[in-house]
Amino acid sequence: MKATNKYANKKILVLGLARSGVAAAKLLHQLGAFVTVNDGKPIEENPEAQELLEMGMNVVTGGHPIDLLDEGFSLIVKNPGIPYTNPILENAIQRAIPIVTEVEIAYEVSEVDFIGITGTNGKTTTTTMIYELLNQGRSEGKAKLAGNIGFPTSDVVLEAKKEDVLVTELSSFQLMGIEEFRPKIALIINLFEAHLDYHGTREEYVKAKWNLQKNMTADNQLILNGNQEELRNLAKETKASVLFFTSEKKEYSTAYCLDNDLYYKEEKIMSKDDLGVPGSHNVENALAAIIVAKLYNISNDVIKETLSRFSGVPHRTEFIGEYEGRKIYNDSKATNILATEKALSGFDNERLILIAGGLDRGNGFEELVPHLNNLKGLVTIGETAEKLSLAAKGYVAHNVTLNVMKEAVEKAWELSESGDSILLSPACASWDQYKTFEKRGEDFVKEINNIVK
Repeated sequence: MKATNKYANKKILVLGLARSGVAAAKLLHQLGAFVTVNDGKPIEENPEAQELLEMGMNVVTGGHPIDLLDEGFSLIVKNPGIPYTNPILENAIQRAIPIVTEVEIAYEVSEVDFIGITGTNGKTTTTTMIYELLNQGRSEGKAKLAGNIGFPTSDVVLEAKKEDVLVTELSSFQLMGIEEFRPKIALIINLFEAHLDYHGTREEYVKAKWNLQKNMTADNQLILNGNQEELRNLAKETKASVLFFTSEKKEYSTAYCLDNDLYYKEEKIMSKDDLGVPGSHNVENALAAIIVAKLYNISNDVIKETLSRFSGVPHRTEFIGEYEGRKIYNDSKATNILATEKALSGFDNERLILIAGGLDRGNGFEELVPHLNNLKGLVTIGETAEKLSLAAKGYVAHNVTLNVMKEAVEKAWELSESGDSILLSPACASWDQYKTFEKRGEDFVKEINNIVK
C-alpha cells in the first residue's frame, strides 16, 4: 500500500456501512483520519457499527441527521446505494463537501494496476473470466477480484503487492463517486436502460458509466462493445486507446466472431461452441476477456483451456449439473427482461423449460414474448406469474402458473425429459419472495437437489 498523509488528521464522514463502508472506515482510520460513521440501522442491530465504535471511531446510527455536517467534514465517503437525493447528501453538495465512493480511496493508496469493468449486464461474468485468465501461468503476482463483485476494494488493496492486478467490477453508483481513479485497462461490456429509479434518466445512467474513462490517457486501453452504436460514438470522446469487440468481424474489430470461431485480430483463439457457458451474451463477454488476456500476453492455448472449463459464476447462467439427462442452469441474477433474453439465446427453446417471474414493477413482458416462441415449457411464479403467463399464451407448449419455487421446480422436472434443459431466469427482481436474487437461486438449487438426491 502506498504511504500517504492525505487523510491524516482530516475529519471524514463515512455514510452507510455494509461491506464497502466498513472497509473504507477501517482504511481511513489506519491512514490517520478522524472518522465518523453514520448508518441508518440502530446500534443494537448493527454489529459493524459496534465494531467500529470499539476501534475508536465516532459512530452515529439510527438515521442521517443533517446537523451532523456541522462538524466540518473535509470529505464524505458514501455507500454507493445511497442516492444523491438523500437530504444529508443534498446539504453536503450545497456546502461543497466532496463526495466519493470507497473505490476512490482504495485507488489513491494502491500501488497496483487496476482493470475496471462495468456495463449493464455481464459485469460479474466478464470480471471472473478475466480474473481466471490472468491467474494462468503468471511468473509473479496474482490477479485479485475487487469491487462490486463482493470484495471491497479497500480491503483488497491492503493485501495487494506491486506485481498484482486488481480486476475490479464497478457499478454506475460507484462510478459517480470517483475523482482521480484511472484504470490501466477499462471495459464497458454494454449499455442498456437500467437503474432509472436512481439516476432519473438514461442519459444520467450512461454518464455515470462513461465516468470510468474520464481520467484515462493514450497509455490506457478502453475496451468497448462495438456492436453498440452508442459506444462507438462515445469512443470519439475519450483520450484512451480504444479496442472494440464485436459479434461479427468489422473493420474496427480487435476481437470478433467469424465462422463460429472467436478471433483476436487475425489469430483464431477457439470455437465459440467450446465456451463453457452458453449464450450470445457470453460470447461477447468472452471476446472482451480475450482482449485483456492478450494485452497481458496470455497464450492462445491457455485462453482456450480456461474459457472452455469456465462454467459461469453463481446465479449467472450457472451450470448446476446434468441429472437423468436434464441440464440444469441457475440464472437467478436475471432480474430484468434483457438479461433473460440474453440467457435464452444460448438454448434451444424446443428443449427448454423456463422458470420465470418475481417482483411486479409494473412493466409488461411484450419485449420478452418473442424470445419465448416455441418454448417447451414456461413455469411462472411470484407477483408477475399471471401477467407473464398471460403474455406468453400461444407461444409456449406448456404454460403453468404456480406459487413457490418448490412447486415450480417439481413441475419443470415433470414437463422435461432426457435431452432437455431447465433454466431459472426470472426476468424480475426477487424481492416479492426473497431478500436477494442469491437466496432465490439457492432455493432453486436446493429444490433441484431434493428431486435428484
